[in-house]
Amino acid sequence: MKIFLVGIGGIAMGNLAFMLKEQGHQVSGSDQNLYPPMSDKLIEWGLSPKSGYMAENVADADLVIIGNAISRGNPEVEAVLNSGKEYMSMAQAIGHFFLKGKKPIVIAGTHGKTTTTFLTHYLLSEIGLEPGLFVGGIRADGFPGFAIGKGEYFVIEGDEYDSAFFDKSSKFLHYRPHYLVLNALDFDHADIFSDLEAIKVMFRRLLNLVPNHGKIFSWKGSKNLNSILETFKHAPVEYFELGEKSSIFNFKKGILSDIKSKKVLKPTLIGAHNYRNAEAAVRVCLQIAPNKKEEILNAFLRFPGVKRRQEILFKSENSILVEDFAHHPVAIYETIKAHKEAYPDYKIFSLFEPRSATSHRNVFQDDFAKCFKGSDSTFITEVFQLNKVSSKNRLNVKRLIRDVESKTNKPAFYCKEPKDILAKLAKELPKLKNKKLIILAMSNGAFGGIYPELKKLISERETK
Repeated sequence: MKIFLVGIGGIAMGNLAFMLKEQGHQVSGSDQNLYPPMSDKLIEWGLSPKSGYMAENVADADLVIIGNAISRGNPEVEAVLNSGKEYMSMAQAIGHFFLKGKKPIVIAGTHGKTTTTFLTHYLLSEIGLEPGLFVGGIRADGFPGFAIGKGEYFVIEGDEYDSAFFDKSSKFLHYRPHYLVLNALDFDHADIFSDLEAIKVMFRRLLNLVPNHGKIFSWKGSKNLNSILETFKHAPVEYFELGEKSSIFNFKKGILSDIKSKKVLKPTLIGAHNYRNAEAAVRVCLQIAPNKKEEILNAFLRFPGVKRRQEILFKSENSILVEDFAHHPVAIYETIKAHKEAYPDYKIFSLFEPRSATSHRNVFQDDFAKCFKGSDSTFITEVFQLNKVSSKNRLNVKRLIRDVESKTNKPAFYCKEPKDILAKLAKELPKLKNKKLIILAMSNGAFGGIYPELKKLISERETK
């Protein structure tokens, strides 16, 4: 089949293109602004992407897959609609080409999806089940976010974001869950959901796709998850929580242990939120391979982690630079808390870029003021791309700085742009001479490309 992808330059779309080619299809695609690393990967994979959108690009395609970022008015979209060609969203295509005849393990929820998806896939791979994978990230050891897999299971990140301009339902509704993991449910994606109830509607629809011989694994500590499950009766539900008698893991005072043997465990991941992710992943694996507990737990301790999730970019005797994807108030709070517990002797400087569609809105104005508890100093940039949201709905960063100082009784700094952080840090770091320090950089974007300068700034601190 000749398949053309409109918007092939996105990481997920590019990965899908490669998987389709591996299945034997003739694959090509286009994008307006192709840039590394995906542009290089597409060429490496022999996909020869076209730069720019033109109606003639789709002329001989049997199927056109249209990316989430593409809208009406795009020349290729208009050509597809006028011609009557078959078209799909990315999520539809994944379900159609890769999930038929499989037992999909869908990892959903507001937080922890990427880590839990990678971890579940890693554990099943380590016990020899060769599962498929599709997730929006890269493992810390460089393993990509996709694998066709030879086994009967396919682990997929269940994104609640909408599918395409012609399909405003959540992507995860196309993923045919056999096993469903629900890690959390909070309000997010304010650009497409009006309120929490609108998100709950999508999650209720997702629940109804789980067969009665499948299973749902849900975090017991989430009131919002509990509320959508209280009347659900069509598939078994297994609740998980750290530290209960039925749990796999116990976590107290920053120490993770096996709840049965009380053996202390030292994984690469840190923080209660990640150990809840691990509790869910291990439970799914034990559901599939109940006699492999020791192998599964040993594999968990070897898990390399995920890039941009607690990723240590620089480490010296007294300084650590960590990059994390946290951009929701809950995620920021949990990330800071995790590092405070794991490094009790360190000061923590939190850097935050309000960049996501939700974080640059004032829907979380008050919540952001509370989530930096645990930071010894906080540096927050102005909203990324101010023109993307009206002043009426925009996060007021200067007010947030005042509120953070009031809530934490610790200094907070307004930074006009990411590079302004470097200037302010250069003045603050000498005050912490010979003190142990973690600089925790949190953004769901590139943070203005300041990481090389941050590394240099921290390394110079050691030599002065």
